[in-house]
Amino acid sequence: MLISKEELDWAERYWNTVNYISAASIYLKDNFFLERKLSPKDIKDGLFGHWGTCPGINFIYTHLNLLTAKKKQNTMLVVGPGHGFAAILANQFMDGSLKKYYPELANTKKGLSKLIKSFCWPGGFPSHINPGVPGTIHEGGELGYALSTAFGAAFDNPDLLVACIVGDGEAETGPTAAAWHSNKFLNPKTDGAVLPIIHLNGYKISNPSIYGTMSDHEITALFTGYGYDIKFVTDSHREMLETMEWAYTRIKRIQEDARAGNEIVKPRWPLIILKTKKGWTGVKEANGKIIEGSYRSHQVPLKDAKTNPNSLKLLEEWLQSYNPKLLLKGGKVPDNTLFYIPKLSIGANPHALGGKIRKPLVLPSPKKFELKFKKKGDRLDSATDTLGHYLGEVISSNMNNFRIMSPDELESNRLDAVLETTGRRYIWPHSDNDDTLTQDGRVMEILSEHTLQGWLQGYTLTGRHGIFPCYEAFLPIVDSMVSQYLKFLKLSLDYKWRKPVPSLNYLLTSVCWRQDHNGFSHQNPGFINVLLSKATEEQLVRVYLPADTNMLLAVTNHTLQSTNKVNLIVSDKQLIRQWQSYDEAVEQSKTGASIWKFASEENPDIVLAGCGDYQTQECLATVKLLKKVVPEIKIRFVNVSELNVLGGHNLYPNALTAKKFEELFTNDKHVIFSFHGYPETIKQLLFDRPNTQRFHIYGYIEEGTTTTPFDMLIQNKVSRYHLARRAVEHVAKTNSKVTVKSKKLIKLMENKIKEHSKYIKNNDKDLEEVNNWTW
Repeated sequence: MLISKEELDWAERYWNTVNYISAASIYLKDNFFLERKLSPKDIKDGLFGHWGTCPGINFIYTHLNLLTAKKKQNTMLVVGPGHGFAAILANQFMDGSLKKYYPELANTKKGLSKLIKSFCWPGGFPSHINPGVPGTIHEGGELGYALSTAFGAAFDNPDLLVACIVGDGEAETGPTAAAWHSNKFLNPKTDGAVLPIIHLNGYKISNPSIYGTMSDHEITALFTGYGYDIKFVTDSHREMLETMEWAYTRIKRIQEDARAGNEIVKPRWPLIILKTKKGWTGVKEANGKIIEGSYRSHQVPLKDAKTNPNSLKLLEEWLQSYNPKLLLKGGKVPDNTLFYIPKLSIGANPHALGGKIRKPLVLPSPKKFELKFKKKGDRLDSATDTLGHYLGEVISSNMNNFRIMSPDELESNRLDAVLETTGRRYIWPHSDNDDTLTQDGRVMEILSEHTLQGWLQGYTLTGRHGIFPCYEAFLPIVDSMVSQYLKFLKLSLDYKWRKPVPSLNYLLTSVCWRQDHNGFSHQNPGFINVLLSKATEEQLVRVYLPADTNMLLAVTNHTLQSTNKVNLIVSDKQLIRQWQSYDEAVEQSKTGASIWKFASEENPDIVLAGCGDYQTQECLATVKLLKKVVPEIKIRFVNVSELNVLGGHNLYPNALTAKKFEELFTNDKHVIFSFHGYPETIKQLLFDRPNTQRFHIYGYIEEGTTTTPFDMLIQNKVSRYHLARRAVEHVAKTNSKVTVKSKKLIKLMENKIKEHSKYIKNNDKDLEEVNNWTW
């Protein structure tokens, strides 16, 4: 490949310029172009940011610009070491993408001065990559997720090249280790490409990186095993130019071969490993200690530059080494340094602003899938089985705009009806016995929740839609990831040019109440708490607990149309009784809670409330039991299908009004509330409601094992017998007709609990009156 001197000179000039801007941004609040001797008053009082990774990011960005301009390639960049934001800010200033949204950051002396000062300055830019700059779908503030996010962006984007910088510290994380296998799911015929670039600078905050202690041979063996074709690059522009050309040529060859109809067999995508010194081009040493090439350059070397004359002198020598007076004549980047900025710049890539290119889903009418029954409670059905048929039609109508990201649980969660429409995506060779694996499948299954989360984030933030079904107990694996995603979403609302993106949707099934066969390890409803703790007035989080199949259809249809949300739906897969027509479910979804009149009376003595499918069924069993043994008691039953509505309006704008709350729960009657998850969740939601001491909350209390289904309710003290006993105890205080029977009734319930315990140990199944119960 012929490499011109012009290209090499440009690369060196551009790289030195962004290195200077990056370093100056960390330190300077004045004298931005060193037009006079540096003094303490020029130094920012707070020195933040991470210098150590910046030169490597700048080196990569330089050569991505060159490649993108020469090839006219549609290129997006995902940066794992997002703490190197000073570098990204410098490059987006250079490529003009910042100017579109911040006109004051034009390529003038005033504009560049403002940019340098604004880094980590109050009212300016923060220390990490963030939604305040275009071209980003990943902050990188928490390490490990860049690679999976990059692959998510590439799926169904055939013309897009997603370059992904992976720091060698980040490469040690479990999420990154699993994400390397994403290459087995990338279809060169219909997807874009991901070009991973590992920046191996040898050090983390205070330790050498693991990769930094491995030989090139060992690293090659590792990534060859993963299925990549690897090239190492050192600090040479010529070498990087040649390697970028090699990677691009290889990507195009793989894609062209696949798109010509040839068989796809283990495409070995390119991987670049850039080996440089940490803090490359920075201060070499200070106070007798090595800085460049050591962990000491990780964040801000020379932190005492404002107060230590020797450090100030070293800083000035470092900044002058880039020759800013020559690079930035008159405080402006000269045109020849901008020559290879691509017309469609990396920072302005439209896919990074997915809300602007979002296409709404074509959704079937859920009513078409309505589960019909003659009498409430007389039909058993698996809600997720019916939902699988609905999602199958969603897929068939949105073949390039919707994906299901799932662990190896699709059939276990009874969503396998989607496989009548599509297959499971897998690219590498496999046994003919694996007849549901196809290279064009819309279902993505890998036993790594981290990878699935990253895929879905990358997919939705670039404007497409999806749903993530998972065993309830194991979605907490991505607690931290979704927390970071919500921060990204919240900050995005501050920028009008970031339009709403498709919501990130979760379906939790195989719930704790029916993990009786898998046991205690599979019983954990804690993801609900994680999301509710992220509630804000912008209402980014919605949590739904539909009681039956038709409610699940109504809720899912709504969430798939929503934007800028994290929606959580909790619905089990097992057979359960059905209560509402589809129209009734839609009506309830308007408020998120309603009185079920068929199970309620006027002027009740007590209110029973159920939130969750099993809780609803068991509350209704409690109503029937009470009306049988103590008909004098007057009961109201309330079903809550959306958790948010219980909270206060300060965090939940769709919360029930005070009037509606009183209509449902009265203003003075005791309420026995049976909840799917941890009782404390409901207590927190009700905190802003008046007179909540009358609410008695029961739910999962970390009791369970391998047992019978009903015994899970018994162990957690939310069975019909427990609920009935509590109802009698409360009503006996105000209703004399119940008072005279209360001791006898309480004894009856206690005996039923004992009878149950004895029966399951002898028969390995629940009581017949439980198994054969009907409304």
